[in-house]
Amino acid sequence: MRTLLRPIAVSVEEPVAGQFRWLLSERGSEGAWSQLRRAPQPVSSYRQAMAEGLMALEAMIDDLEIGPRSPAGPQPAPPRSDAPRHPTRAPKPGFFGFGPAR
Repeated sequence: MRTLLRPIAVSVEEPVAGQFRWLLSERGSEGAWSQLRRAPQPVSSYRQAMAEGLMALEAMIDDLEIGPRSPAGPQPAPPRSDAPRHPTRAPKPGFFGFGPAR
């Protein structure tokens, strides 16, 4: 049985010139987007806001290989013992996409 991948987006807003805030939003079943989380404080660059938003999204995800899953959905089946296994990967640095948040 499949689990439901949650459609979560990271965006950046600039409510005041030069002050950027990340925002996590989720699309509901009716197609409307609702806010999940927002940066507590603005930062001075889009890059930093996006990096921090991506880190906030990563922190919500238990397994980055399968992404954020709906808590109401069924859990993924464990891999079969005869299924090919992915090689062990080295841990990723504390950022992705836009570089480290400073």
